[in-house]
Amino acid sequence: MGRPKNFDPDVAVAQAMETFWTKGYAGTSPADLAEATGVGKGSLYHAFGSKRELFGKALDRYGEGGSAMTEAYLNEPGTAKERIRAYLMRLIEVDLSLPAPRGCLAANTALELGAADPEAMRAVRRMTDETIRLFTERIRRGQREGDVAKDVDAQAQAQFLMNTIVGLRVMTQTHDGPVLHRIIDTAVAGL
Repeated sequence: MGRPKNFDPDVAVAQAMETFWTKGYAGTSPADLAEATGVGKGSLYHAFGSKRELFGKALDRYGEGGSAMTEAYLNEPGTAKERIRAYLMRLIEVDLSLPAPRGCLAANTALELGAADPEAMRAVRRMTDETIRLFTERIRRGQREGDVAKDVDAQAQAQFLMNTIVGLRVMTQTHDGPVLHRIIDTAVAGL
């Protein structure tokens, strides 16, 4: 009979996610994960199977949290343009508030692992597709409410906004707030 778990797996996944987000997949060692979670390497591997499986759970958690945050921002009172702008501003504010901006875990994963990890790419695709879906719904709602022109292609605009997010999250590592704010203003001008 094995020893009982004396850690919360959800907390361990959240702590591992932060480490992967900061250091990248390849840059995160088993020792880093043990230190971040406070759980021994053996116990981590017993609970999660491997570093890669733990990374998969961390990506899923990141996606769930991102989706919830996106939905919450988009559903607050205001026009589609106001809510989308507020959401984009929040993303860059978080990055710029850190001593070393991390960007987006999904975008970082796509850049780091690319075609070498099809499972990770499917997770990234699920995240981006969900964000596009939420933007599309909010833009269509704006069209129904009269604050977005009827001739705007909601899905194409949502895809453009998703692309803008990826670019913004990379640029937070090299550019300051005023440059990023101008990009956001330009992106939402099409609504």
